[in-house]
Amino acid sequence: MPALIPTDYFATVTWLGVVTTTDRDELLSEVRAALDLTFEGIAGSVHGGATRASCGRVKSQYPRGTEIRNERQLSIVSEEELALIAAAIGVDQIDPARLGASMVLSGLPDFSHLPPSARLQAPSGATLTVDMQNQPCQYPAKSLEKVAPGKGRGFKPAAEGRRGVTAMVAREGRIALGDALRLHIPGQRAWQPEG
Repeated sequence: MPALIPTDYFATVTWLGVVTTTDRDELLSEVRAALDLTFEGIAGSVHGGATRASCGRVKSQYPRGTEIRNERQLSIVSEEELALIAAAIGVDQIDPARLGASMVLSGLPDFSHLPPSARLQAPSGATLTVDMQNQPCQYPAKSLEKVAPGKGRGFKPAAEGRRGVTAMVAREGRIALGDALRLHIPGQRAWQPEG
């Protein structure tokens, strides 16, 4: 039995970008037509590298600044979930560049709840491993506030459970706008501590 099961679910790549600045108040991704992925992530990205310094998201495991494996090389969001966030905060749309996003996908239901270790595989063979759901944070809220005054503060509650996922490169290759990424999920049942 395979450890990862191909599904009949595909996501279309509708937007690509790379964060090249460390200015967290802007948190702007630069738009791209394609991404060449390596085991280090996206070339030129501030989120690239095989390792990273631990942050507040993993403070219960490591002291801040501890060198750990970089499972946050990419930030992937759902077009459908972005529309829900935009409606909740009262704007027409949210520019994914203001979220520091690497990729926007369309067509996968309940996207932010994909299981950890799921894979998204491009026609080129490039494959991304989902780490976990991305938590809403203050930086996108600050960036959104610059273009929609009074609306940015609503981002965190509106994005809860809709912020997308973080991922790392499992196989190198190119992902381009319009690519259809196939979802592969782990072949195991959900954890049942009482079972």
